[in-house]
Amino acid sequence: MTEDALTETGPGPIDPRTPTAAPGAGTLLRLLRDGRPRTRSELASVTGLARSTVTQRVDALLASGLIGPAGEAVSTGGRPPTTFSFRPEARVVLAADLGATHARLALTDMSGTVLAEDRADLDIALGPVPVLDWVVEHGLALLATVGRDTDELLGVGIGLPGPVEHSTGRAVNPPIMPGWDDFDVAGHVNASIRRPVLVDNDVNIMALGEHHVAWPTAGHLMFVKVATGIGCGIISEGSVYRGAQGAAGDMGHIHVPNGGRQPCRCGNTGCLEAVASGHALAEALTNAGVPATGARDVVELSRGGSVPALRALRQAGRDIGEVLAAAVNMFNPSVIVIGGALALAGDHLLAGAREIIYQRSLPLATENLSIVSSKAGESAGVIGAAVMVIDHCLSVRHAQTLVMGA
Repeated sequence: MTEDALTETGPGPIDPRTPTAAPGAGTLLRLLRDGRPRTRSELASVTGLARSTVTQRVDALLASGLIGPAGEAVSTGGRPPTTFSFRPEARVVLAADLGATHARLALTDMSGTVLAEDRADLDIALGPVPVLDWVVEHGLALLATVGRDTDELLGVGIGLPGPVEHSTGRAVNPPIMPGWDDFDVAGHVNASIRRPVLVDNDVNIMALGEHHVAWPTAGHLMFVKVATGIGCGIISEGSVYRGAQGAAGDMGHIHVPNGGRQPCRCGNTGCLEAVASGHALAEALTNAGVPATGARDVVELSRGGSVPALRALRQAGRDIGEVLAAAVNMFNPSVIVIGGALALAGDHLLAGAREIIYQRSLPLATENLSIVSSKAGESAGVIGAAVMVIDHCLSVRHAQTLVMGA
């Protein structure tokens, strides 16, 4: 499967003069996914296809259950024509957001609406087989909970807390995932659930989820996850930007002025993650006489009014802002979203980041820039994993296979 096959975008305007308007059920489905009912005549007019071809494609989509009648249009004389619309409930998607120490599952419809959820404390270091078998077992249980079966499953989306080669669904030298390097994640899950399986870095799917939930019209968005580690998902022109090797957004290993000689798990010193991650803050607080074992403890301390914890969060925000200020000048996003476990501590992290970004970035780049907390919250990852599958499986390129196999 090629990279192009995995990066199809969702519904958008179609110019009938372009190759995307070639005959096929996928073209009509892409149009109807915007939720607006249309008649056969309207579909023929927009796509430039013959009325007979449109009728054939509509009949195929009706047989698949992906679209359905949506009432009658206003008559211009004679019998009112029938309109058709997309049926997001026709299929479901299994989405998994796997973190360093947690797992979150969700079952969604084809609009990304969550139908059922499950979560557990699960150590990614257990290895790929036990973790992925947990995903399969509990995913099938979620299907049963909502009265659906695997025949109605569109696909499976998985986010991993480390570098991922998106085109193959394999982790690449993940620092906190022993045993996962080059493991065929997609193949392992597909062996149990015979449906398409897509895999990406966890912060990329969180960026997708946040974009889908809160900023669907934002063409350029950065989602920064601040938790056990620090990473950034980049949305460019409405799609995830992964870079040449899928390593785009690994901002946690950029050197920062406050980093000094602090060792980082990547082998370098002075990295952002070494001074501003949940692990780094917990270690610094413990050394200062305020015991903390991880990001969750830092959050609880800050919520309890601990002055050292609040100061540490504010400084962490400033350190993150140092990196983001450079990114703002280079990438010029319209939205920066701060999420992850540490973002749950309140506004101190966000305030620190804003302070430095507005101080160090060019005025033109920040003129219309929004720097905000995550609105999707802890659901960003599973929603993004579901959106990744939906946009892939319902793309013009792949919808025909779905319709023929329905």
